[in-house]
Amino acid sequence: MTRTHRIVIVNAAVLSLALAACSQTSTSPAPGSSAVAEEKQGGVKAAPPSTPPASGGPEIGKPAPDFSLSDLDGKTVALSQFKGKTVVLEWFNPDCPFVKANHTKGSLKGMAKRFTEKGIVWLAVNSGAAGKQGHGADVNRKGKETYGMDYPILLDEKGEVGKLYGAKTTPHMYIIDPQGVLVYKGAIDNTPGSDPEPEDKVVNYVEAALGEMAAGKAITTKESEPYGCSVKYASK
Repeated sequence: MTRTHRIVIVNAAVLSLALAACSQTSTSPAPGSSAVAEEKQGGVKAAPPSTPPASGGPEIGKPAPDFSLSDLDGKTVALSQFKGKTVVLEWFNPDCPFVKANHTKGSLKGMAKRFTEKGIVWLAVNSGAAGKQGHGADVNRKGKETYGMDYPILLDEKGEVGKLYGAKTTPHMYIIDPQGVLVYKGAIDNTPGSDPEPEDKVVNYVEAALGEMAAGKAITTKESEPYGCSVKYASK
């Protein structure tokens, strides 16, 4: 067995464990959820959705739906209050292994801070229902501290905003331009959760899109398949 084959097998095993951890609080597919990326072998592969989302969410190039949610301190935050600014939405679950990996060593580590210092608004949204993995203000406060997040985490325990946007996974990323138009939705990057090899080129889709916007260029990648834990919507 070659070294490359051993690496592929190890990566597949690690991702299988992560998938099990993601689903430990939910025994059935959630509305609007999808399967997560399962393996990395000779490039990026993403598993097809296990169930179709309840809603595909807003289309690229169309206005992003307005919403208002409470943050961890009970303060109401509305998308409309950021009119004229670029807004990034990050679907979040502090206990999801994919979120943990992204915030501790992956593309999301320190990323929001770099862009909020440039005037971009960054909001995390947790659409997990009561009793599900990652739910609750205290759990999210701990996650916010652990990951060094200095931006709001908004609670959407009824899942209404998540379904409105068609959020499937944590993380699932959206970019809204200063005119309120959705210009990107999908994965944070092209790794699908596995540790990249030295020869792999990691593409951070959100960072690339924000950079192109700042330079007045057209966004190269406007949509991609998200990966991560399924959003823990309330069971029907």
